[in-house]
Amino acid sequence: MADIIPEQVIPHRGRMKLVDAVVDIEDGAATTVSRVTDQWPLVEGDGVNPLVLIELAAQTSAITIGWPLLKKCGRAVQGRGLLVGIKSAVFDIQTIPMNSRIITRAVVNFKMDPYTEITGVSTLNGRRIGEVTLQTVRTDEESAND
Repeated sequence: MADIIPEQVIPHRGRMKLVDAVVDIEDGAATTVSRVTDQWPLVEGDGVNPLVLIELAAQTSAITIGWPLLKKCGRAVQGRGLLVGIKSAVFDIQTIPMNSRIITRAVVNFKMDPYTEITGVSTLNGRRIGEVTLQTVRTDEESAND
């Protein structure tokens, strides 16, 4: 597996960049790791609201979808990105504790360029804490099938 830096595929920076590292990537799936900090959005007391798992799924999905384009182009893909809709979201935790190490795995369910349906499952200490299915449409002109 080639090393991939999240910033090569996702535009997020500062407080909105939640993915710390890509730990596994293959065609149609990626796994990321994130550490909850007090700089994250939706901080509530000693943790964060699990709604933030939607953004973790979205960022991990962007890496999954962007990886083939990055491999093809050999550089960061320049474009307008993804238009994203939430098909479903289930949260199995009330609050995500500060400093938690969250693993998120996104897997493509269905793809017909430029549309992709993808599910992200986030775990904490091996236990599922959320599952989010997203519907995405590429808004740039390049696609992995060109």
